[in-house]
Amino acid sequence: MAEETKKSIDPATIQMLEKAARDGCRVVFDRAESTKACPIGAEGNCCSICAMGPCRVPVPKGREETPEQKKNRTGVCGATAETIAARNFARKIAAGAAAHGDHGRKVTDMFIAAAKGEAPGYEIKDEQKLLQLALELGVTIGDRSNNEIALDVGEILRAEFGKQEGELLMLKRAPLKRQELWRKLGIAPRGIDREIVETMHRTHMGVDQDYQDLLHIGSRCALADGWGGSMIATELQDVMFGTPTPTHSQINLGVMDKDAVNVIIHGHEPALAEMLAVVSQDPEMIEYAKSKGASGINLAGMCCTANEVLMRHGLPIAGNFLQQELAIVTGALEAMIVDVQCIMQGIVDVAQCYHTKIITTDARAKIQGATHIEFIEHDAIESAKSILRAAIDNFPNRSGEVLIPDVKADLIAGFSHETINYLLGGMYRASYRPLNDNIINGRIRGVAGVVGCNNARTTHDDAHLTMVKELIKNDVLVIQTGCSAMALAKAGLMVPEAAALYAGPGLAEVCETVGIPPVLHLGACIDNSRILMAATAMVKEGGLGDDISDLPAAGAAPEWMSEKAITIGQYFVASGVFTVFGVNFPTTGSKEVSDFLFKDMEDMYGGKWAFEPDPLEAARLMIEHIDKKRKALGIDKARERVLYDMAMRRELE
Repeated sequence: MAEETKKSIDPATIQMLEKAARDGCRVVFDRAESTKACPIGAEGNCCSICAMGPCRVPVPKGREETPEQKKNRTGVCGATAETIAARNFARKIAAGAAAHGDHGRKVTDMFIAAAKGEAPGYEIKDEQKLLQLALELGVTIGDRSNNEIALDVGEILRAEFGKQEGELLMLKRAPLKRQELWRKLGIAPRGIDREIVETMHRTHMGVDQDYQDLLHIGSRCALADGWGGSMIATELQDVMFGTPTPTHSQINLGVMDKDAVNVIIHGHEPALAEMLAVVSQDPEMIEYAKSKGASGINLAGMCCTANEVLMRHGLPIAGNFLQQELAIVTGALEAMIVDVQCIMQGIVDVAQCYHTKIITTDARAKIQGATHIEFIEHDAIESAKSILRAAIDNFPNRSGEVLIPDVKADLIAGFSHETINYLLGGMYRASYRPLNDNIINGRIRGVAGVVGCNNARTTHDDAHLTMVKELIKNDVLVIQTGCSAMALAKAGLMVPEAAALYAGPGLAEVCETVGIPPVLHLGACIDNSRILMAATAMVKEGGLGDDISDLPAAGAAPEWMSEKAITIGQYFVASGVFTVFGVNFPTTGSKEVSDFLFKDMEDMYGGKWAFEPDPLEAARLMIEHIDKKRKALGIDKARERVLYDMAMRRELE
């Protein structure tokens, strides 16, 4: 038991680790113990991009190098440690941008198909957001139908992926000062695909070998994600599936039902999850499940697909990234249905210990040993039903011990940018003014975006929870996405009552007045663009500077794992946000590259990176940054309240 608590702070996870051990089933936590991380690769000092390598150029520990020693510490081609580290970092950015960009392209294609009437089951659910997008993109509205308008919107946004000249259209959403800075620095993205391809080309052997230039171009590629691929995906998903509004649900492995057919949808693209949410309620499918001896169908989410269906349907979440195998270990899971991103190949091996079927559904993401049933968007209802039937058919095959942890927590999710606007200002006078005012008057110290993954190299969920508790205790409002949001929801911090228990007096007062938790769930990792929009709205509301970099705000990913996290971090830095990562950092093997990221970037972008594995120390760095910004804005000291009499009012006139 003591050994398991070093792996996770979540009681459901600990219980399933003990069961996996009893069952002789090896899971991710066991593999992390036996597979040691390469220390040279972790620091960014290993180059494997040509067949003369891999070349490892570790920096000597504990002693200063002479110029001659440093000169001789290169790869076979002569690439320095700085070039290698920057090249690896930029490639991670490109990979993350490609993952989010391909997600955005797939959503856009489906959006266009729905507008043409070629994807039955999908429709325009948020007319207001569609019309707002149309106005923004210059699409004629008039007396045209929603589908006609949507088709034009979809075609314009699909062209953003292959655009060769000009700038991404969504860049115009950023504060004017930020747009001007991007243009001045030459990092305003042109087309999403173009920036990814050029970054991969520049990092090829023998091309760009100036580490500062490589990192600069990496910023342009990252911005193509945050203000391009990710933002397009979020906007069109909202129009097609509905913009999230506050909804109540539950989270953790305890949401599984011993008597029902348990189905978990895992991945990142919500098209299949949306349709499964519909067909799982179909009386025909429920009767089919009962014919197999089950009480019904219990659909739950895992990872970011979970966040998507939670935000729009209130479906429960079974867990975050490191819990995907443990849902199988319960012995109660009939099928894990997966699409793309963050799916461990190890789930197939774990499933062989139990009766669970692993069903892949996307042509881009097959797993050896899994069952592949492709999801066809153009026949979505029947396609989803056939996948669900395969799960139901597996219910009679249960064997061995079924053990579902009696652990789950309530949460409130659905805080989109638009919802926050309405909650703060009201339906008819939606505004960020109350938020800005409460930052200015000091009740709220600042805002922190805490996002990202889980990582088996650190205690599961611990860094997320420790960091966020420290932030809200110091009156910092926290907004979250992805697996980080799930960690805090499991700990009970995403209900309004949590403000009185964990928040500082100022933040608690605001939360109680508005009726919100001190930690707001904004969606999946693709939805980090909502944070960019919220930050921009704060700037445009006034009183907190004229750029994102002026805001008393910071970002963090304390348990990051994915290349997408690096991309997200870089587009926040390039947008002017101080961003702290934990666990490890892929450039620490090069002092020059790290100094450029941790110091020099602030002079250019107004934002910079920091690396701090201790979550309490990382929270302190974030609070210190927030206080520095408050001082620069002149709001670091409480202002004396003056009651004006009539004579004083006349003087104002």
